[in-house]
Amino acid sequence: MENLIYIISILSLFSSRVVARLNDNGLEEVRVGLVVDLSSIEGKILETSFSLALSDFYGNNKGYRTRVTLSSRDSQGDPILALAAATDLLHTAKVEAIVGAQSLQEARLLAAISEKSKVPVISTFVPHTLSLNKYDHFIQLTHGTRSEAKGITKLIHGFNWDSVVVIYEDVDDWREGLQILVDHFQDDGIHIDLTTSFDESSLGTDYMVYQLRKLKSLRAAVFVVHMSEVLVSRLFRCAENLGMMEEGYAWILTARTMNHFHHLDHFVVRSMQRVIGFRSYIPESEELSNFTSRLRKIMVDETTAGMETKHFSVVISVWAHDIACILATAVEKIFVRASDAAIDKVSNIRETIRHSRFKGLSHGDIQITSNRFLSGTFEIMNIVGTREGRIGLWTCGDFCRMRGIVASTTNELETIIWPDESDKIPRHRFLTENVERKRLRVLVTTRNWFPHLVAMRANTFTGFCIEVFKTSMEPFNYELEIIPYDGNDYDELAYTLFNKRDKYHAAVGDITITFNRSFYVDFTLPYTDMGIGALELKKTRKSMWTFFDPFDKSLWLASGAFFMLTGFVVWLVERTVNPEFQGSWGHQLCMMLWFGFSTHVFAHREKLQTMSSRFLVIVWVFVVLILTASYSANLTSTKTISRIALSQLFINPAISRSFRMNILNTFADYAQALRNGTLNFLVDEIPYLSILQGHYEDEFDLIARESTISNGFGCFRRVRVWLLKCQEKSQN
Repeated sequence: MENLIYIISILSLFSSRVVARLNDNGLEEVRVGLVVDLSSIEGKILETSFSLALSDFYGNNKGYRTRVTLSSRDSQGDPILALAAATDLLHTAKVEAIVGAQSLQEARLLAAISEKSKVPVISTFVPHTLSLNKYDHFIQLTHGTRSEAKGITKLIHGFNWDSVVVIYEDVDDWREGLQILVDHFQDDGIHIDLTTSFDESSLGTDYMVYQLRKLKSLRAAVFVVHMSEVLVSRLFRCAENLGMMEEGYAWILTARTMNHFHHLDHFVVRSMQRVIGFRSYIPESEELSNFTSRLRKIMVDETTAGMETKHFSVVISVWAHDIACILATAVEKIFVRASDAAIDKVSNIRETIRHSRFKGLSHGDIQITSNRFLSGTFEIMNIVGTREGRIGLWTCGDFCRMRGIVASTTNELETIIWPDESDKIPRHRFLTENVERKRLRVLVTTRNWFPHLVAMRANTFTGFCIEVFKTSMEPFNYELEIIPYDGNDYDELAYTLFNKRDKYHAAVGDITITFNRSFYVDFTLPYTDMGIGALELKKTRKSMWTFFDPFDKSLWLASGAFFMLTGFVVWLVERTVNPEFQGSWGHQLCMMLWFGFSTHVFAHREKLQTMSSRFLVIVWVFVVLILTASYSANLTSTKTISRIALSQLFINPAISRSFRMNILNTFADYAQALRNGTLNFLVDEIPYLSILQGHYEDEFDLIARESTISNGFGCFRRVRVWLLKCQEKSQN
């Protein structure tokens, strides 16, 4: 992708200075490009607002000698098409700035090309993220995610909530903005009980209902939602059907979610009653009211009749208005300075924007700092009926009431209507559970071939896994009821725990953390090494006679005999006519042996005199060539076949596990099978191999390991939130 950006940008390298063109009225014209999805509501609002703002601006500043004109390109919501559109604007339209970037992927691509062409890209859609800081020509007008995170954190503390569940959309745009919020939660002591993600594949209700039921069973009460309007509409419909929009629950929407609130239809809004949300604050004014009313009329007349432009359209339209005014003012300043200095009318738009103040509808005076203007003021909304009521503001680290009075606590904000039409603050639902409950029913695996991990003797369980579990449970002061699980299928164990949640609370044993089991249960953190490996006898791997392995003993003996026989026959035929095979008996014996074995490496220098000896040597050299090739091939295969087999077992570790369960009964059987040659190597999970290697320290070596297949051992658990709260209670 970076190479593509580089190639495209090389084709469109432009000067970073403003190039003006005289229009029909003799005014200096500067072109600005717009790259958005024109079929989307946001894109249409941005285009219409930008054009209307330019019309108003030049209507109020008729004496300006410059005019900014807009050239629009449709990205169709595709980052690659957005990149192509930006390239076309730079190459064909010769634009001096680009407005757009509706997603993080588009922002990265347009920011990269802006660095090459030195043309600024301005965006209002993408939230501030660290990944965009490195681009000097990418300018953002958006809400401040850090200020929002502080506000949500303080709001949660104000209601005496100390843990939340985070629900977010699993795409780059939403993940990066969420990380700042999560960091503030952790730094300020707010525990995240669980994070649940959805993506476009979650549009079906079955998976979403399953995940919400899981959250409901955990007794979670406070939810922070950070996702797009499409998923939000599905989420709250499912939550309403499950009874999670009733008394005892609280829902908080982030600003980016709330800013898209106009997309939701009446039925969705009805399911979102009493939800609290942060929304970017736009101060009311006569100029704002006039602008938005005219924009609403244009939008209805030109595009979708009946489309409701609620407060979200105000947020985007106002930011588009401010961008248009910023660019128009900057361009005029550039040409005024150029005229006063009697120089060419060229300069840098980005530097002019960064070193100037502008009057905007959004927050009065606007000054770009570090390539961005981040609005840190938010409205706190409470959805009641078909509208959103404002209960206060968050600005500069403080809450404010509607009349602008600073509120020291959340209790001083306007009245919040909670579920069940009451003003009673929801509390964590697990506090209403019977906290005196002391018995914990735990399933323990019994069919274990490694007693070092789990062993049962006379209804008493011992082993490493049991000790880890007992040690971790000591702070809870529970009475543990250990229940044997007599089965080999640990997937079935997870399913049993899921279906019989009222009967069993946890499971302990040599239980590997796997993806499919996570659908039914929650795991603790892994407490063993992760991955699988291969074990082999030390003496097998370190033998100095390995090079004899390709041929068996009889073939080695036969080859040696034929080497000597060939030398003898050649000596016998050549000694009467060839002086090189004559001389003393000692010399002739050495020559006979030398010639025979030198044919192996084709190093003989003696010239043969008779045709019979030449024919014999040709046949023998051909045989030697076959032997050499066979030796090389066999040696290579013996050294690589084990690695190939290991890789296949790493790909499908169930092969090794099936072999162990069907043939070997104890870990001693493993050792014996390796000693007697039944197994050349053993592939299994690292905890099992560590026991073997530790028990037979001088016999086996761990020759390979793969850490991406197995996630180690963990315990099943169904009552994570409840256990954590009981732990805090016992410690207090």
